[in-house]
Amino acid sequence: MATALQASLELGEQAGLSEEEARLRLERLGPNELPAQKKHSLLAIVLEVMREPMFIMLIVAGGLYLLLGDASEAVMLLGFVFVVMAITIIQSRRTERALDALRDLSSPRALVIRGGVHRRIPGREVVQGDWLVLAEGDRVPADALLRQAPASRLGQLPVLECGGEPRRE
Repeated sequence: MATALQASLELGEQAGLSEEEARLRLERLGPNELPAQKKHSLLAIVLEVMREPMFIMLIVAGGLYLLLGDASEAVMLLGFVFVVMAITIIQSRRTERALDALRDLSSPRALVIRGGVHRRIPGREVVQGDWLVLAEGDRVPADALLRQAPASRLGQLPVLECGGEPRRE
């Protein structure tokens, strides 16, 4: 009883996709996630910190101390500037790693039917044709075709009916 829409979307039957088919689709289509931000290299972070106006001003001040012959003041000022720059660089790297870890923690999990069995998987492993099982309060981890929704309500979210215009409930 496969419809043309079901065939065009490559939806599995009521039992869901098999594990093998899901794995093949994941390899073919890639993970269900937004492109990650480009990671900054250590050199890029160093250059970014060195372009800060305050650091530039302090380095110029240290250079002026050297030109005026006060080497001890110049060494002390430049030493502190480079220590602060090192701390800033280390903190930038730690912040980037912490944000990546938070992104991984906050990624939604999905309850899918695969091979007739309900399984909870990371949202990034949802593939086209998976059957999602949603409960009240669940975040929808991917674009999905709503097949059955007894007594459901989506609040103020627009619902696109098959072949129709968006409607609000």
